[in-house]
Amino acid sequence: MTLPAITHYMTAKPCTIDRLASLADAHRLMKEHGVRHLPVLDDGDLCGIVSERDLHMVENLIGADPTSTLVDTAMTDHPFVVTSDTLLDEVVEIMTDHKYGSVVVVGHDGVEGIFTTVDACRALTQILRARAV
Repeated sequence: MTLPAITHYMTAKPCTIDRLASLADAHRLMKEHGVRHLPVLDDGDLCGIVSERDLHMVENLIGADPTSTLVDTAMTDHPFVVTSDTLLDEVVEIMTDHKYGSVVVVGHDGVEGIFTTVDACRALTQILRARAV
């Protein structure tokens, strides 16, 4: 059995946010797009990732004002990054070992996709159903 690449299961062209946007902007984008993770860009280049959990932690632990606090305060620097041809099992294994909630897929033109634990569950469902046939 040939193992599939992450490109078959990632969410392509994910919504991104600038590092100088506010936490309120991040909340709005997440709500509008129904996502919990946003790749963070600095002049168009990936510089981090921010999750819904990160936003809540910064707001609740340090009492940050979401309208004036910048995304780069809450983001994780140096997110886990792969290319679109990285094999699914390799990505999932690393996510599991390090307890990552998401992976950013990058290519020559920058951010191409994102792969989250929800995407991993969808992939597992598809693979199990295909095997059952």
